[in-house]
Amino acid sequence: MTDVKRLRRWRMALGGEQDGTGVSLSGMDMRLDQTLGALYDGTGQGQTGGLGKSKPNVARWLGDIREFFPASMVKVLQRDAFERHNLREMLLEPELMEGLTPDVHLAADLLSLKDIMPATAKATARVIVQRIVEELTQKLTEPMRTAISGSLNRAVRNMRPRHNEIDWPRTIKANLKHYQAEYKTIIPEKRIGYGRRRNALKQVVLCVDQSGSMGASVVYSGVFGAVLASLPALKTRMVVFDTAVVDLSENLADPVDLLFGVQLGGGTDINRALAYCQSQITNPSDTILVLVSDLYEGGNRDEMLQRAASLKASGVQMIALLALSDDGRPSFDHEIAAKYAALGIPSFACTPDKFADLMAAAINKEDIGNWAAKHEIVTSSKME
Repeated sequence: MTDVKRLRRWRMALGGEQDGTGVSLSGMDMRLDQTLGALYDGTGQGQTGGLGKSKPNVARWLGDIREFFPASMVKVLQRDAFERHNLREMLLEPELMEGLTPDVHLAADLLSLKDIMPATAKATARVIVQRIVEELTQKLTEPMRTAISGSLNRAVRNMRPRHNEIDWPRTIKANLKHYQAEYKTIIPEKRIGYGRRRNALKQVVLCVDQSGSMGASVVYSGVFGAVLASLPALKTRMVVFDTAVVDLSENLADPVDLLFGVQLGGGTDINRALAYCQSQITNPSDTILVLVSDLYEGGNRDEMLQRAASLKASGVQMIALLALSDDGRPSFDHEIAAKYAALGIPSFACTPDKFADLMAAAINKEDIGNWAAKHEIVTSSKME
């Protein structure tokens, strides 16, 4: 072993800048050091922690340790976290969890810990997650159904529409020759309306990154996936991935079951996920593929980009959401986002209140870049 490697190991073991090694860390070593530091630096018995976003962000931290360490070591680190940060006390006391303010981030953190909770605490966690999901569903369902149903109904013209089905802009344009100057109005001899198709018009595939940093996005994606699946004119699939790919489409009828099938944390293999989604697409020109990911690819980057290009060339309408949450600008891989933009795949973060309108625009095959600009959403190409 060289002196440089020996000093690096001592630096990692001692965990401090003033350790006498003179070694500075960067890249993966820095991330590993920060992951261990969140658990061991300046903490001890009796120091409190929680499932909030800063002490530490449990979902991200659990994802990081799964990425860096084998399963046997992950269990040791989790055990230490419970002892040093009193997380075990919280998980063993359902009453304590019930006193937490329910929100999307809490749901993400509870889902991160579901596999290591005692049975009683897991039951409480499920009730809390269900409450959060029900609140989100109540808030988001109607705008989603209204926006998307309207877009689907506009797909076919109806030449004998009822009053509430009239497409007024097209009707006025078609009857301009019947303008009556003396009455300053148009006689609509020909009425054009929105029609309906009974068969599925679109296939929607939600391909969701379940790495630790994407917790809130996973929760929102689960809720939206369930709403989309309830629309008979859409065929909806939901696929989640880390280094493995899991198709949760059969669970879309129950978003709580779906979310409890998610395993937050671990690495990221976007290429493998896109390969699976590609295998499930039967009609590319009528398919919308929404990739929810920060684009930090741990698999084959070149092959992933080639696969994205192939999906785009086949006619699939592909959109990359760097985050689907209420948070500010996300951390993401700018290089991959730029390459996506060059392929004509828009990449941007989207807040939940805009998602319904985004899907309506995609169904109408609008220019998503123009849609983002209209809604003052900054795409990745314009982010610093």
